[in-house]
Order: sequence, then C-alpha cells, then structure tokens
Amino acid sequence: MIRVGVDVGGTFTDLVAVRTDGTIELRKVASTPQDPSLGLFRALEALGSQTIDVLVHGTTVATNALLERRGARVVLVTTAGFEDLLWLRRQDRAALYDLARDHPPPLVARVDVIGVRERMGPQGAVLPLTTAEVTRVTNAVRALAPPPEAVAISLLFSFRHPVHERSLAAALRAALGDVPVAASHEVLPVFREYERTSTTTAEAYLRPAVGEYIAKIATLSERIDSLRIMTSSGGTLDPEQATRRAASLALSGPAGGVVGARLVGEAVDARDLLTLDMGGTSADASLVTGGVALTEGADAVGGVPLALPAILIETVSAGGGSIAAVDEGGALRVGPRSAGAEPGPACYGRGGTEPTVTDACLALGWLDPDYPLADTVRLDRAAAERALASLARGIGGGDRHSRDICDVATGIVQVATAVMARALKRVSVARGIDPRGMALLPFGGAGPLFGCALADALGMSRVIIPPHPGVLSAMGLASAPERVDVLGSMHRRLAELDATAISHAFEPLVLAARTALPDAILTRFADCRFVGQGYEVTVPVLRDDPALLAAAFRSAHKARHGHADPEQPVELVNVRVVAERPVRAMPPGRATRTATPNPGRRAIVTRDGKRVRADVWPLGEMPSSNGRHLNGPAILAGADATGLIEPGWRGVVHPSGAVILERI
Repeated sequence: MIRVGVDVGGTFTDLVAVRTDGTIELRKVASTPQDPSLGLFRALEALGSQTIDVLVHGTTVATNALLERRGARVVLVTTAGFEDLLWLRRQDRAALYDLARDHPPPLVARVDVIGVRERMGPQGAVLPLTTAEVTRVTNAVRALAPPPEAVAISLLFSFRHPVHERSLAAALRAALGDVPVAASHEVLPVFREYERTSTTTAEAYLRPAVGEYIAKIATLSERIDSLRIMTSSGGTLDPEQATRRAASLALSGPAGGVVGARLVGEAVDARDLLTLDMGGTSADASLVTGGVALTEGADAVGGVPLALPAILIETVSAGGGSIAAVDEGGALRVGPRSAGAEPGPACYGRGGTEPTVTDACLALGWLDPDYPLADTVRLDRAAAERALASLARGIGGGDRHSRDICDVATGIVQVATAVMARALKRVSVARGIDPRGMALLPFGGAGPLFGCALADALGMSRVIIPPHPGVLSAMGLASAPERVDVLGSMHRRLAELDATAISHAFEPLVLAARTALPDAILTRFADCRFVGQGYEVTVPVLRDDPALLAAAFRSAHKARHGHADPEQPVELVNVRVVAERPVRAMPPGRATRTATPNPGRRAIVTRDGKRVRADVWPLGEMPSSNGRHLNGPAILAGADATGLIEPGWRGVVHPSGAVILERI
C-alpha cells in the first residue's frame, strides 16, 4: 500500500510517499502558481508510475481565491430589511485609530442581494414564507444578467428554524440546475447572523473554483484508488464532501504542517509545542497542547470572516521569498511583498532582483551555493549579494556611506525573526500560555534556520528539528485522519439544564456525524461563556452534567483569560461533535534521498554579525547521538531544508532522526 501526501506551497510542491513497510520517499518540485494542479501532477510524475492507494492533498485554491478575489459571482438571498448586513459588519476595526481605513469589500455586490419577505424569531415564524414569495425570489435570481454562478441563502434564525431556508434552497436548486446553492443552516447552523452570512457567502463564492480544481485532480483516478482533501480543522474529506464544504478548505495547506508537527512531537515525547512553518511566501505559527492541535473558529481569510472550525494558525509575511525594503521612515522591513515561486529570490537566477530572506541567509553562509536547493535550484551567491548591495546603498544613502552586505543580511534575518516571534506570541502569550515550558518545532524549508533565534526571543530552551522539515506538511497530510465537524446552537443558561437536556442537544449532531463518517471516534464539545460576554471558550463535554461543564468552563476561562468569577452564571451557546477516523500513522523518520549534502566545515556569519567556522552535519541521515552532542555553531544540511545550531546551543540526534536542541 502506498499513501501519499502532497502539499502545494508558494514556492515548492512537496510530496511524501509512505509504504506499508514504513519506507518513505520524498519529492520536491517547483510550484506553478498559475495552475496549482500542474505542480501536483509534476510531483506525482517524479514519483514514477506506481499506483497510489490514497492521495491526501492540501490545497491553497480556496485560500488564493479569497485573497485574490477570484471566486464566483454570488447572489445573496436574505431576510428583507437585512440586505446591508455584510456592509454593516461588527464594530471591530483592523486598525483601531485609523478612522479612514476601509474594510475589505464583501464577496457579493450590493446589487446582487435579494431580500425575502419572511421572518423567523427565536420561537418560530413571525412572518410566514409564502409560495408566491418563493416564486418571486426564484424568478428574480433567474432574471439577473449575467446569471449568477452561485447562490447563498442566509435568513434570520435559520440555525434554529431552517424551514424557510429549506423551501428557498429546494426551489432555487430546481430552477438553477448546476448552479451551487449554499444555505446557512447547512453550512454553519449557529447564531451570530453576520458571521453565519459571511461564511455562507464564502461557501458559495468558493464552490465553483474548488469543484473545478477537485474535478481536475480526479482525472488521476486511474492511478489513485482514493483521493482525500485536507480541511482547515486538520482532517480530510472525500472529493464530494470537500466540494460541498469548500469554505472548510480555507486553511487546508497550513493545517497539514501542524498535524505533522504533532506527530514529530509524539515521537520525541514532546506534547506541548509551538510550531512555525516558514515557507517561501509566509510563516505560519500554531500551538499544540497535550498532544492536541488547538482548534477554533477561523478568524478571517482575506478580510472575510469565517466561523468554521479551524486549527489555530497565525500567518505573517516572513517567508524565504519575502522581500526586504526600506520604508518611508528609513526603517528596514521584511514583507509583505514576496518574490514567490516566479521569479523567486535573486539567488534563484530566474530574474528576481530584489533582496529576500533567502538571499540574506545565503550571504551569511547559512545556505550552501554548491548544493542545489530541493535538489533542483542551484543558488547564485553573487546575485544575492548584488541584490543586498542595492538595498545597502539605499540604507546608507549612497555608495559612500553604504552598509556592509553582511550588516544588511543580519538586519534582514533579525527583522524576520521579530516578525515571526510576534506571531508565536500571539498564539501563546496572548492566550495566557507561557511558552517557556514548551518546545519550539520549526519546519518548512527555512524554519530550522531560525529555531534558536526564535527560542531566544521567547525565552524557550528546547527546539526540535524534524528529520525532514521541508516536507513535514506533506507528511502531516499523509497521516491526517478522516474528519467531519457537526455544529449546532443551544443558547441556554447551564443552571436551567439537566443531563437529559444536554444529551438531547447532542443527539442530532451525533446522528449526523455517524451518518457522515461511520465507525468514527466521536468527541463532544461545548462553547460556553459567562452571561453578558461576547465571546466563548470551547471545552470538551465528557459527561452530560451541567455542573461539571460549568466547572470545566471556569477552569478553561481562568487559564485563557486569567480570571473566572465563581458567582457569575454560565451559559451554553453552541454544541459541537467531531467525528474522526484515524489512519495508520506514518513514522516521522528517515527517508530515501536523491542527494546528500557534503559534511565538513564552512565559514558563516551569525545573526549578531560574528564570523565563525561551523560544522556541517547531514540532517535526517545521522545515527542516534548516544549521548554525543552537536555543538553550535553548526549547520544541519538536508535535501529538503537547512537548520542552524547557533553558538550557545547544542543538539542530540533522537532515534527518530529528529535533532533536539537545548540551550547550553
């Protein structure tokens, strides 16, 4: 049996193939941003002609469609009087003191919003939906020119009373044929009409693009027995489910990396992790506590609020291809612009001329110009230094006062480190979690180069570098469980409930989860809050006991926010059921390589500007240390990524192949 994970990144497309006997193959090819499926096909071609039993794919199609606004033309059908809901938003502002800052526009044009004469209240129908009104709305949608490519329906209180939405959805689906129709009671049956409407609109906006992409991948069916698509929550769906839950793929790619990081943590007995995936265009920070990735409603992608379950991921513009420049005030900045896969950093020799983080790392000697990056890209140090020299002249105000190239390069890595450290603090310190007792697990092609620096910035003393950090996201995909999330609302004070009421609230969700994923392991959760609060804390529901649930909530609230009033009443807001069917976990161990870096010593410049000689060790190919240490400064050179052991740090090789670093 061959199980394959394919992760399409901004610069490279990574493939990991694992066989029943435990052997692993790695492949890394250039991504094709104009058509991500081409990169996937090339990666599979590099694997050879062998038949694949299961292909698990992490895709950025939904993410890119939201970021670049390349989705479908959507018509929104909503309760009359609430047509402006997506424009009214919440009172929150991205920049608190910038009163002139514009919000990202909704995914639907105002002229494409149709109000329906109906009204549901918390207790049921206030204004019934008539057959004539259903006909009027259906005809109004059909009369639009050009015709809509998708329809979103979001009516008031449909999460509790969906009968009106069901009538409209049935009529529109019958009238429009293949045009996707997304109804909010099917997409997100929970309260808060703004987030529910925004998420449902995003679902309709993404379905055509996601469906077309999945259909294109399905042309590989003769070679692949089963295709699975990664979701934002860390599980996989079959192609039909993924097409019908397109918005759940918004963070498909980054989620695979967190799953992979969790597996590496288990292998080295580290259950509390801060993870950082540093790729070509961005860096993604996340959190694993007690061996479980933190999952909550996604905040926003491309300015579009999404309230579907998603692994907590904080993304910043600090990838290997992030461009360094001087702002109007003379300060050095890294990102948000990126060189991407084409033309890529200046050192790729593909026409790029602006300095990037990768160029800085090459100029400092952290990367080897004689060893092809990902076995395919030979780095041009002279091109990197020319790009850095141009930036040095800009910082210095002219040739005469220009900065040394190494000074500029160290400045770039220091700024990039600061940007990534802020992201790591937002997923830990800002949530009441002290990172000093955790381990940092950096991965991605460039992540292990910054592990020690980031650990120093957060006061952490342990860093875990996987044996194959550059393809860890693909490894996580290959090991991800099948998963379905089912949600519902139950807005009641816990003091008013008994065990029977709690059990009844979960019954329809459990039935839906078992129908969608038979023989799965079910876990129940509840979103609770103190009465009067505007946010919730999600806690597991182990027993149908309101007192135990209140105690669990207060404990979680105190850990997260630092306080929990024992006298304040607690209310239950939403209930959730997660159905998971685990697959055979893939060992995060050693793999066959197509090339091996040459061990030895070379001159490097540390991030504080010191010139030193560093040992070079082959990452992923060293035997277990058996008590011997790899002392910094040292380079960990692998076929898929490079790591750096800084002075003041030392490492040991774990039997799994991971290198565990500790501050001396």
